[in-house]
Amino acid sequence: MTTLYGIKNCDTIKKARQWLDAQGIPYQFHDYRVDGLAQSQLEDWAQTLGWEALLNKRGTTFRQLPDSDKENLDQAKAVTLMLSHPALIKRPLLAKDDQLALGFKADQYANIFGVA
Repeated sequence: MTTLYGIKNCDTIKKARQWLDAQGIPYQFHDYRVDGLAQSQLEDWAQTLGWEALLNKRGTTFRQLPDSDKENLDQAKAVTLMLSHPALIKRPLLAKDDQLALGFKADQYANIFGVA
């Protein structure tokens, strides 16, 4: 089963969903804000992908955090912040079988799904 994780109104999520739909690839969409996210799952992703890659420091949500939240970041603090503010999780996160991919690039998705 393929699951696309993110936030419904994110432009990059929309592009990823359009690509998957155009290729006829079945997937489940999991909206962090609507469907929630388990701490254990987020910790697993942080362990697999690296919390630095998972934490979106380029977005408005991160910039609006108090400086005290942005200082001395480590995995535990980053996971806590991402659970409190799901928009801090880089989007989209694609989970296919045992493979995880962050962000959306059509060529990367084509490679993952074996589409020419």
